[in-house]
Amino acid sequence: MGVPQLTAVLRRTEDIASVIVLTVMSLLPLAEFNAREFVGGGIPGSISLVQHLTLWITFLGAALAARSDRLLALSTGEFLPPPWQRRARVLTSILGVGVTGCLLLASIQLVGVDYRYGDIVSWGIPVWIFSMIMPLGFSLIVARLIWHAAADSRGRILAALGLVFPLALGFLVDAPGPAMMWGIGLTLLLGMALGMPIYAVIGGAALLLFWQEGTPISAVPGETYRLSTEAMLPAIPLFTVAGYVLAEGGSSKRLLRLFSALVGWMPGGLAIVTTLVLAFFTPLTGASGITILAMGGLLLPMLVRARYKEQESIGLVTVSGSIGVLLPPSLPVILYAYYAELDLERLFVGGLLPGILLILVVAGWGAWCGWRGDATRTPFRPRELYIALREAKWEIMLPLVILIGIFGGFATLVEAAALTVFYAILIACVIHREVSFTRDLTRVMVESATMVGGFMIILGVALGFTNYLVIAQIPMHALDWIQQYIQSPYLFLLVVNVVLIIAGAFMDIYSAIIVIVPLIAPMAAAYAVDPVHLGIIFLANLQLGYLTPPVGVNLFLSAYRFKQPLARIYRSTFPYLILLLMTALLITYVPALTLWLPTLLLD
Repeated sequence: MGVPQLTAVLRRTEDIASVIVLTVMSLLPLAEFNAREFVGGGIPGSISLVQHLTLWITFLGAALAARSDRLLALSTGEFLPPPWQRRARVLTSILGVGVTGCLLLASIQLVGVDYRYGDIVSWGIPVWIFSMIMPLGFSLIVARLIWHAAADSRGRILAALGLVFPLALGFLVDAPGPAMMWGIGLTLLLGMALGMPIYAVIGGAALLLFWQEGTPISAVPGETYRLSTEAMLPAIPLFTVAGYVLAEGGSSKRLLRLFSALVGWMPGGLAIVTTLVLAFFTPLTGASGITILAMGGLLLPMLVRARYKEQESIGLVTVSGSIGVLLPPSLPVILYAYYAELDLERLFVGGLLPGILLILVVAGWGAWCGWRGDATRTPFRPRELYIALREAKWEIMLPLVILIGIFGGFATLVEAAALTVFYAILIACVIHREVSFTRDLTRVMVESATMVGGFMIILGVALGFTNYLVIAQIPMHALDWIQQYIQSPYLFLLVVNVVLIIAGAFMDIYSAIIVIVPLIAPMAAAYAVDPVHLGIIFLANLQLGYLTPPVGVNLFLSAYRFKQPLARIYRSTFPYLILLLMTALLITYVPALTLWLPTLLLD
């Protein structure tokens, strides 16, 4: 069997494994829910098994992301001239291979420890079976970093030199001195600026810090294993699958027809429709870029045909792609609640009014632009509204299924996510028959796993990094320093806004949550900022970072999707950027917008 055949077998094996893991993760919570509600008892060990499968889908998905060269990284390297881009790619690949090789070595050590202890997860399955996915995943990522380093064998050979780093670890006994620490740290920062995968930057920093402390490097994958012990995290891949299934089918077109019939008659009605459709899908797909890529080609031509200016229309679609980040079941909200140790229910309820406000601001400006340009309206027809409601009734009920399941106390978050997957498949595959079980569903689940793995691998390695920060009391030292210069909580909140907008411009929202939350949460507590209020401030500013030049993620995705120069994308989104900045400040300095509903409904 030749290399192409082996590669094809490996790809097929990864795809099948990802589908099986996601299927089991979806079915077990449903079985647990039914057993508890109708039989009077759950399924012993099923919850622990689903949690441990989260570790598997993280590393399978990360391997898939590496296979398609979609590991999350900064886009700053695109500003370099093409010849320097190729050199930067080789350099970042060398560094990425080196760090990932070290993580591979550390995870092998961890599996050896798990094997010797022989602990059991559930159903007689030992822990080492689950932790084995870490070295397997890191091995595949290393191979793919080398392959994608360059188009020729010379560049790939250079990238493979990064394997010298893990090999050298066996000979480096002493902890690194200050000079080596600074040298490696600055090298990692340079690599990040040039486009090195973010997980490798954070993982490399964690390895370096633990090595400097004399702690075995297996502590990093040891912390990564915590992904399999958290009750909330399995909901993230499940909601992602549901969102992708709905996006694959015709749900977007049915919702577009419904919102058009409902508000299309208003001045600038199509702009309002565009905002509502994209705001509906962003919380489900988990990433704003998905809605821009999936629906931009449908919405932009409609806006232009309705006499909206093309530049203003591009800006509207680009901005609306992230506008639903505060609404259930937004994955960033779930991740923030997990990382900040907040009650998810309070965070979702607290985000409702700010989330609606953000939507109203974007829709209002888009509608005003349409009214000013005498854009075409859709006449209001009661029969059309009735038909659209009848066609989209299943999609309209979906948020109710999620909200009633979670907030009504009928299902846990993970069970509600599994119900959402079942509901989405029912809509797309059975009721409307737009997604084939055999032809489409497997591909959609593989795509979902790829997206999940791309950011969950960052969370996994960052658990070790943030654990070191806590042990070293870095947040407390930072708080002491801040309090020397800032006494006013209002000034502190202004600084937080600025820092978060800058961070959002250079980091994806998941990485920013992981890195920044452990630092600012203790500071905010010292200034008596409500933690739920802080969470909404955090997320509102980071979604604004998606649109902040020079490297806001949505700006690049929009330029790619609509084949426009970045400078034109900047101009098209600038009015929205100013309006959303003012809205973020309003959310920051009027806490009642966030805290009134939780107080009214939950206290």
